Order: sequence, then structure tokens, then C-alpha cells
Amino acid sequence: MSNELQNIKNRFGIIGNFPALNRALEKSIQVAPTDISVLVIGESGVGKEFIPKIIHSESRRKHQPYIVVNCGAIPEGTIDSELFGHEKGAFTGATATRKGYFEVADGGTIFLDEVGELPLQTQVRLLRVLESGEFMKVGSSQVQKTNVRIVAATNVNMMKAIHDGRFREDLYYRLNTVQIDMPPLRERKGDIHLLFRKFAIDFAEKYRMPELELEQSAVHYIESYSFPGNVRQLRNLVEQMTVVERNRNITAEKLAEYIPMETHLPMVVNTQSTPKQSDFGSEREIMYKILFDMRNDINDLKSLTSELIKNRGTSDLSNHEKNLINRIYTPESQPQVNSGSLLYFDNNNDTPAVQTPTIISTPEDSYEDIEDIEIEENRPESLSLQNNEKDLIIKALEKHKGRRNRAADELGISQRTLYRKIKQYNLED
Repeated sequence: MSNELQNIKNRFGIIGNFPALNRALEKSIQVAPTDISVLVIGESGVGKEFIPKIIHSESRRKHQPYIVVNCGAIPEGTIDSELFGHEKGAFTGATATRKGYFEVADGGTIFLDEVGELPLQTQVRLLRVLESGEFMKVGSSQVQKTNVRIVAATNVNMMKAIHDGRFREDLYYRLNTVQIDMPPLRERKGDIHLLFRKFAIDFAEKYRMPELELEQSAVHYIESYSFPGNVRQLRNLVEQMTVVERNRNITAEKLAEYIPMETHLPMVVNTQSTPKQSDFGSEREIMYKILFDMRNDINDLKSLTSELIKNRGTSDLSNHEKNLINRIYTPESQPQVNSGSLLYFDNNNDTPAVQTPTIISTPEDSYEDIEDIEIEENRPESLSLQNNEKDLIIKALEKHKGRRNRAADELGISQRTLYRKIKQYNLED
């Protein structure tokens, strides 16, 4: 590490030897003698404010004004007046002419912190200053010149802000002539203990109290913490513990009281509030309707397959068709092709196997009736489904005043199936 870099760290109280931190400081020293615009990128609390101070102190403007402007803290309605000034009577409350920061800082440096929060109208004015050094006060038509070096900083994802239309792309590239990235504290594991000791010494002197010291377990604990608030969070932690803690030797258990490790806790559910009964009823009816339609679709598919086999026989069936039939039908529900026998295809043999039928089919609707018997015998839980199926049919008939064709359309089934269900459930009346 060069002597110049170490001198900068000593002057500004910067602690740490992380390579990315050293690189940011070195770039600051390199660009300082020029008037080039600089954009500092980094999370909140990483110490971005040190970069413009270093740049100004190492530049030819170091004896001229240095002004810090927090763009996010100034209301949108007054930020133009703050930056560029205003004429008397320009707006309500403008009782006198006022100079803005760009006029006051002429010849010096302006640090625009949180520049990503600037309103779009102000961004247009700022772009003009960067390109030509010209600006106009609010309420004035007179163009003024200024010679200001601008260093900006933000913790906003600028490319996303540009994509969302919250920041001008041309202004971004004008500000970002040189970009300096400040690393977050969680990436500087080796610097965390050094910073803790530095802050402990500072606050012990400030509050006239003994210095805090970390036990080895506490060092491991604090270095494994992510510090979402970065250096600012660590500084506040040390100040708080310096004032509150009586024991100057800090253990990992004591640290855990101030910065508990992040855990992914389950979401808390309010078990006191329950859905309305009507919600359950409507959802149940929808579910039964879906199951009812699915079963009818399957029945229609099986019936169609049975008819195709009866008409075409088995000699023209491809292997794919045979496998499909085997998937649709169980051995007990194979379609009949010859009286007194059932068709079942062996996957390893193209010759259909013949089994003794256990259910005797009859013409017209025979398959649908068989399917109902199988559901009742093999799946006793379907009784609830049939009860609700009957209720849905009754509701549909009542809704359409007994018009069976409309009720069938409402239920999504054929009229033939509806007539059979009406007879099955004794709903003729």
C-alpha cells in the first residue's frame, strides 16, 4: 500500500485493508486533480461520503466551497429553488431573491447525495449545468454561469431506475464518467474487528468510560453477521454498548442481545379468523362440479373407445393404440368385442388376451351403468360425490324451471346422461 493511500486513510479516519476499499480510495486520488464528474455507488451506510471529501481535498478546488446536498431530504417543490436559487416573488413565500447551491459553490465542489431521488424536472436542469455550466433561477429568464465540480452518490439501482422511467439515461451517463464502487461491510470480514476497536476507542474517550473489548467468541460472532446497515450500523452498535454495558468484556452471548443472527421464521397465521361457511360451500360446489365433469369425460372416452374397437376389431390397432387402451381400462372394465369375453393386450404380445367377463354388458348405456356400480363397490368415498351430484342436478333443474336441455348445458353434460341421472336418482317429478 502506497504512502499516499495510507496518508488519506489517516487524514479521514478510514479503517480497513480490503482490496475493493483500497481500489475505491485509489481511484478517488487519481481523478481528484481533474474536473471529471464522479458517481459513487454503494449501499446505505458504507461511507460513500468520504469519497467526495477526498476528491475535493486533493483537487485544485480545495480552497473553494464544498457543499453537501441530500437530494432525498429536500421536498420536490423546493429542490429547484435550493439548487438554483429563486427570484423575489417567484412563488408564495419568496419574499427575497435567494442564491442556490450552484451559485454559492461557484469554483468549488457540490456533493449530490442520493442523486437517484431527484425529480425528473430537476434532472433536466442538472443535465444542462453538467453540459454547459448554465442555469436559471426559479422565476427568472436570465441565464447564469457556474463552474462547479459535481460528485454524486446513490444506493439506488440506477439501471432499474432508468428502465422504470425514474431517472434520465443521458444524465446517468453524464454523471457516471467515472464510477467508484464502495464495498458493503459484509464483504470486509477482516475489517469488522478493526472498525469495532476504532469505534470503541473513540466512544470511550467521548464518554470518559473504559474501552470495550471483544472476547474471541464475540469476534467470530460479529464477523459472521451480515450488517445490513453496514459501517453506520456497526458504529451505532459500539456507541450503544459503550454507554449501556457495565462489563467491558463483550461475549458472543452479549452481542446476540444486540444483533441476533438472522433466521427465516415461519409466517405467523391468525388462527382466530376463519373463512365464512358460505366460502366453503361455494368452493365445495365448484370442486364437485369439476369432478363431475371429469368423470363424465372419462366415461365418454371409454365409451368411444369401446365403440371403435367393436367397429374396427383388433387387427388394425397399432401398438400405441393398444397401450392407450390398456391405460384407460382395468382388466375388469375391458370393452367387449365378442360375446362372453373381454379384450386385454399384453405389452409383450400383439395377440389380445381373452378373459372371462365378470360383468355382463347390455346394449344402450350399459357401460355407464357398469361404471357407476364399480365406483360404488370399489370406491366407497364416492358416496359423498354422488349426493352432491344429485344436489347439483336438482339446483340446475330448479334454476331452469324443469327445462332439461338448459339444465344439461348448465351442468356440462349431455341430455342423455341427464335423463339417465334423473331416472337413477328418482327425480322425474
